[in-house]
Amino acid sequence: MTAVFEAYAGLARRVLAGPARLGRTRLVVIDGPSGAGKTVFAARLADALAAELAGVGAAGVGAVPRPPVVHTDDLLDGWDDQLTFWHRLEEQVLAPVRAGQAGAYRRYSWVRRRFLPRPVPVPAAPVLIVEGVSTARAAAVPEATLAVLVTAPQPQRLARAVARDGPAILPELRRWHITEQAHFAADGTEGRADLLVDGAPTLPHDADRYYLRTTGAGGVDGVRTG
Repeated sequence: MTAVFEAYAGLARRVLAGPARLGRTRLVVIDGPSGAGKTVFAARLADALAAELAGVGAAGVGAVPRPPVVHTDDLLDGWDDQLTFWHRLEEQVLAPVRAGQAGAYRRYSWVRRRFLPRPVPVPAAPVLIVEGVSTARAAAVPEATLAVLVTAPQPQRLARAVARDGPAILPELRRWHITEQAHFAADGTEGRADLLVDGAPTLPHDADRYYLRTTGAGGVDGVRTG
């Protein structure tokens, strides 16, 4: 396996130059196991995309807001809905955006154990980022401009999750990890991903500006144009 640091700004430019496949929207799906660093990667890419779009606005197209980011953890109906949430994402977000309309979803509260009443709007923007486990599943990738798989060693992923949510989640989290591993193996996610990312690099770098791209068994290392 080889690895190289690349700039989020460069990736943002490649996304914007790529084809829109979800209607007029460029869909970016960021997949990977729990605790790998998907949320952080999504936020930094969204910032880079906003900066690039602001540059376009400065050239006369008009100001463009930060691309919307949908976290699929907000769509899960509790611990047992790890991989079966997709119909909500499709009906409430992807289908409207595909039709050029704004979507909206209700966020799940992991404290109250129910979906909250207030809808979260999702505009039909030039780019939509969806991050979460199984977002680069086989059924989703044909409409994606970019499919990313973020990985990290299991001990680090577990430690991150416990630091974020507390040790009480360990039993459920371990069950999730087993389910995730089986899903990725059956789905062939790594071999289909356009970009493989190390979510826990040890070499010093400016993490806000650069990510570590890896090449392994799969991944085509770039935005698909076909």
